[in-house]
Amino acid sequence: MSGFLANAILYILAAIICVPIAKKLGMGSVLGYLFAGILIGPYLLGFITNEGQGQDIMHATEFGVVMMLFLIGLELEPKNLWKMRQLIIKIGLTQVLVTSALVFGIGLLLDVQWQISLAIGLSMALSSTAIVLQSLKEKNQMNTPNGRMSFGVLLMQDIAVIPILALLPLLIFGQAAPAVEASGMHGLIDNLPGWAQTLSIFAAIAIVVLLGQFGFGPLLNWVAKTRQRELFTASALLIVVGISFLMELVGLSPALGAFLAGVILANSPYKHALESDLEPFKGLLLGLFFMAVGSTINFSLIFNNASTIISLTLGIILLKTVILLVIGKTKKLKLASNLSFAIGLSQVGEFSFVTYAFALQLGIFDQSISDTLMAVTALSMTITPILIVLLDKAIIPAINKSHKVIEKDMDNIDEHNKVILVGFGHFGSTLGRFLRANGVEATILDSDPDRVEYLRKMGFKVYFGDGTRAELLQSAGANEASILISAIDNTEYSIKLVELCREDFPHLEVMIRAKNRYDAFELMEIGVENIYREHLDTSIRMGEDVLKKLGFRAHTVHRLAKQFRDYDEDALKVLVKFKDNRDEYISKSRQQIEMQESLLSGELMRKFSINDHSWDSDAIKEAANSDLNS
Repeated sequence: MSGFLANAILYILAAIICVPIAKKLGMGSVLGYLFAGILIGPYLLGFITNEGQGQDIMHATEFGVVMMLFLIGLELEPKNLWKMRQLIIKIGLTQVLVTSALVFGIGLLLDVQWQISLAIGLSMALSSTAIVLQSLKEKNQMNTPNGRMSFGVLLMQDIAVIPILALLPLLIFGQAAPAVEASGMHGLIDNLPGWAQTLSIFAAIAIVVLLGQFGFGPLLNWVAKTRQRELFTASALLIVVGISFLMELVGLSPALGAFLAGVILANSPYKHALESDLEPFKGLLLGLFFMAVGSTINFSLIFNNASTIISLTLGIILLKTVILLVIGKTKKLKLASNLSFAIGLSQVGEFSFVTYAFALQLGIFDQSISDTLMAVTALSMTITPILIVLLDKAIIPAINKSHKVIEKDMDNIDEHNKVILVGFGHFGSTLGRFLRANGVEATILDSDPDRVEYLRKMGFKVYFGDGTRAELLQSAGANEASILISAIDNTEYSIKLVELCREDFPHLEVMIRAKNRYDAFELMEIGVENIYREHLDTSIRMGEDVLKKLGFRAHTVHRLAKQFRDYDEDALKVLVKFKDNRDEYISKSRQQIEMQESLLSGELMRKFSINDHSWDSDAIKEAANSDLNS
């Protein structure tokens, strides 16, 4: 089966079949794409007829990784990078240096040439940004301690690619070896001495920085004035493709240049437009990249050298897992989070394909070493998602179950109230104090043992327990209570709580905290009515104070704020129907905003300017003072 259209049909069909099945089985989309690639690869069904074709496809689909790194760079304003310096340097740099040093030392013990050992160590210290970020986003864990630490390590690894690629030419002496021809990679710096190649690498990076600083902004500004969205999208693609081409001219990683350009454009006024235009390309190309990785797993090589390749694969996964577990332990990650952090980053990453090819090009590796390392890398990228599934489905539930047994033994709930409050962090504690100040006692549950101990020292009566356990709610008096409040900043947890109450305690009126409108949409889709967005009231209250300071009368402001809140809640009920259709959502949002502002403007002109002075406290005080003085 050959030809562009035939191959396109083949890849798309394999993805459509395998990815939904993988998602249905709880394995995630990455594993689905990898299996799709294995299925159509030369070593199973053979639709891709030879290893070379698979390699060519993988090089073509690496543009998905390029796009992803550009978008990651866009999210990283330099000031945010500085804020994350503790994660990037202390955790990320530790992982890169320790892993590289240990692999290098093991190589020397096995009598491997030191240049080869160092190149392998630096390459295998890298993890797969694509796999880890995709997994974290699918599980909604980007803002968890595990997610933040993983992101910090990945950022350090992405940054470390620059010095790694600059260092590799220094490991050779004199001219590049004949392996350049065998590698199939050609660049303008191929025949330069090692020191000159290193200088050329830094020069290419400097050009990218200068283009990002002085070239891309004026280009985007000029195109934006045409108001043609397709031209803006084309310009965004031109930037990414152009940088990739420049990097390839000097034999460097296109993804590295794209990442740098993204960081430089992070402060650009066009940042969000670039993100929205390139996001669809990123998802599709990343899927194709994972399929290409699966299709290039050389099962013949693995079977012929099974003991060596499987030992190397499991060895590097185990080594990186142990290193990351130790790092997570020093940062006081809980056991379940630490396992997710360590196993999630235990594979060898896509940037390693780039460093292997560059080392082969320079003559540091021969073809057999490169093939073996690529097989180990692809195999580790396939095994890690399977390990993550096993961790999420079997190991973490077992850990949580054992913790729940301890939890049940720890606390006996000896009070029953009309209100049960689940979660006593900043949001929940403020709510609880307000209720108690007004004579309403609540039975308070929280699943963080450290927080429970701290709150008890402060005089709060808080019970250690997981609110999604029916027996715990039973002992907390859910049968007699009338209201259950979830003050947890976790939509998935709140959904479980809602489902549990509907099944076991249908009489309870459930009131749920939502972080933003997107969390609210998820809750609305399962029929939750009492939803409280945490930023809504604070934002409106600040707006009220602004209007008062600008001279608006107190009751005018009070009534306008109520009207705005009511209109916003009504708009939410309309917009939830279009949340999965971006264009429709934007169109309806604009309609709702225009209608809301028009209604509020009309209310202000029509109603609130006549008698509202009677509610204004300053006016009342002035009148009272004037009566007293007279």
